[in-house]
Amino acid sequence: MALFRLGMPGENVPVVRGDGVTLRPAEMRDYEEWVALRERSRTFLVPWEPIWPADDLTRAAFRRRVRAHTEEIERDEAYPFFIFDDNEALVGGITIGQVSRGVAQTATLGYWMGQPYAGRGYMSRAVRAAAHYSFITLRLHRLEAACLPHNDASSCLLESVGFTREGYARSYLRINGIWQDHLLYAMLEHDPILAPRRPLGRPKR
Repeated sequence: MALFRLGMPGENVPVVRGDGVTLRPAEMRDYEEWVALRERSRTFLVPWEPIWPADDLTRAAFRRRVRAHTEEIERDEAYPFFIFDDNEALVGGITIGQVSRGVAQTATLGYWMGQPYAGRGYMSRAVRAAAHYSFITLRLHRLEAACLPHNDASSCLLESVGFTREGYARSYLRINGIWQDHLLYAMLEHDPILAPRRPLGRPKR
């Protein structure tokens, strides 16, 4: 379910309520919690992400990030969200990005999860919430995602939600400083979004 709450004057800030998770755009008050989670998860995240800029974890860079995200939402270009659990703890992030309107009506999904919360079902629920928001609120027709071929956790996550593997792209994205192949997934607006297979918060065995 998508809600809107008042942000800065003249702004409507999207808030997406999912099953045990809430998605909302980053705000400056999130900085301390965000930087602590990213720093704690650095080794865990680096193999799956573009190279972090030297100033990535600074307050100034975070302020630029918040401003850029606000502008992207206002222009209907991307919808970057932080993921919070029911205790309002920051657990990760998810972005409905590269929104293309016109004859395409598509977007690309990207996400990251803090190491302490990985494998506990938070991301699968966030992806479900983002998919519902994409198709119902944003009225998109197609949602795409890509992951590294050896990222079994991400492949399993996408397939568990209902994404279909559609192809293999060579040298697709520059991850951790290296151009790497990716598996390509997609979900269409009429595809079923599959229910979770296990309770939230329980580590995967």
